Amino acid sequence: MPGVDKTVLITGARAPVALHLARLLDAAGRRVILADTPTRPIATASKACARYHRLPPPRFEPGAYAEAVEALVRAESIELVIPTCEEVFYLALAWRERPMRAQLFAPGIEQLAEVHNKHAFIRLAQRLGLAVPETTLLKSRDDLEAVRSHWRNLVFKPVWSRFASHVLLRPTPDFLDAIAPSPATPWVAQRFVDGDEISAYAVARAGKLKALALYRSLYRAGKGAGIFFERVEDRAARELVERIVAGTSWTGQISFDLMRETGGRVLPLECNPRAVSGLHFFRDPVRFADAVLEGGPEIIPDVIAPQTVRLAMWIYGLPAALRSGGLGRFRKAMRQGQELLDWPGDPAPVKAQWTALSEIAGAAWRQGISLQAASTRDIEWNGPADCY
Repeated sequence: MPGVDKTVLITGARAPVALHLARLLDAAGRRVILADTPTRPIATASKACARYHRLPPPRFEPGAYAEAVEALVRAESIELVIPTCEEVFYLALAWRERPMRAQLFAPGIEQLAEVHNKHAFIRLAQRLGLAVPETTLLKSRDDLEAVRSHWRNLVFKPVWSRFASHVLLRPTPDFLDAIAPSPATPWVAQRFVDGDEISAYAVARAGKLKALALYRSLYRAGKGAGIFFERVEDRAARELVERIVAGTSWTGQISFDLMRETGGRVLPLECNPRAVSGLHFFRDPVRFADAVLEGGPEIIPDVIAPQTVRLAMWIYGLPAALRSGGLGRFRKAMRQGQELLDWPGDPAPVKAQWTALSEIAGAAWRQGISLQAASTRDIEWNGPADCY
């Protein structure tokens, strides 16, 4: 088997996708090292984790983070580093500035920043010949005033953000008074697109698509991250992803928020150059590792059942169902959804999520922020000002 016993470092161990990726690669014969900032992130409880290393918080200590990763790569003889969350930006900076001995499975910082920027990404898609929703960059109060009268048809969001944080969906003018766009903290005003949301998770090598999962989120943590996922098939969405991957010669993981209009046209809304929950629709370790790491043929998802985190459904999904009168729909989802943390012979992470959650909850309480904000605060990348 190609690549057997090669050592891989997976960062962002707090994320369920990091756990899933570790299980896939471990089952395919790789030695998997995990790293992140928390004390006991969920993936460390897995049998797939050969060793866990705590790192400094990259957002607040980028220099120390880069030094720690460089030392870890040497100490564990790492050959490949696979980011899963927004630490990818800090790793890309470290790879640009230091002679790292391992390969980083991600593009350079300039390309990462371009697609993460919600205005620059739309311009990129437009240059590649794709239809896009009208998107205006807002860098001042004057820019905001120029579009204020069109609020009924617009969505406002920070250029650098994630999980729909701070998104204002067709806000009334009084809500717009709270926005203060500037060159350092720009926003975009994007045409509201009515239709069906589609999320895309892809892996590519040198512009060639190696894995793609299209899905929709039926339940979310608030208005942001999905917690219950159902697969979809859409030819236009696939073609869109292929065009972007090929046009950027992308290597690494990349994800998209798309919208399918009633006429069938699919428009790109934004891009996340990292792993997202579509990864959970792949469970064949050998085929996944061969396609993604060894340049083998593209693979299609091999999981049919909806994927969910039951704990998150109880915390977020049940209250939402009670508020909306959708308790029957919630019960049906809980019956049909497959716990994405389950894995044959590896039960510990299901229980470990309580320990991981308590650490995040403690940070949220101390900092006076939400659970979701606390879960990413130390790895967020909010534009060049965070690094340069």
